Amino acid sequence: MSKRAIRITESRSGLSVTAVLLDGKAPDNVEFLWAYLAEPRIVPGIHAMWTGPEISCPIPPDHLIGREWANPLPAENATLTPQPGDIVLSYVPARVWGGNPNPIFDIGLFYGQGARLLFPIGWLPGSVVAQVQPEEREHFAAACGIIRRNGACDVTFAGITEV
Repeated sequence: MSKRAIRITESRSGLSVTAVLLDGKAPDNVEFLWAYLAEPRIVPGIHAMWTGPEISCPIPPDHLIGREWANPLPAENATLTPQPGDIVLSYVPARVWGGNPNPIFDIGLFYGQGARLLFPIGWLPGSVVAQVQPEEREHFAAACGIIRRNGACDVTFAGITEV
């Protein structure tokens, strides 16, 4: 049986992992991400300041404008304390964070213990949409540590079907 997944890569750190989508646990969020990844996407990534061991990849607003699938997302398979290997999709409505006129959709790559979704605007549950394969988590954490030390980067996301 084949499963939908995402391939996550970043060249400077050597990041290259597969995360299986959690269709049954976060269906609306997974469908958003799957539609977004109908073509591979390059998203800017930076180590998060507030949430701990996370590479934050906010989807650029120009990737979303005019897309019929870029709608508000419900909290599904929600967490406030992501675990290592969790890929979390966070949604913030327009004007909630600092008056930003665009909604915020962020793909969070959580790679270590002690993460929390506490922001300057308060606690914000995120939806766990995928999980990095267990055998790849050590590499995932090491590569994310390199990103942390190197600074901002470009993360490539691609939707794949694995058998």
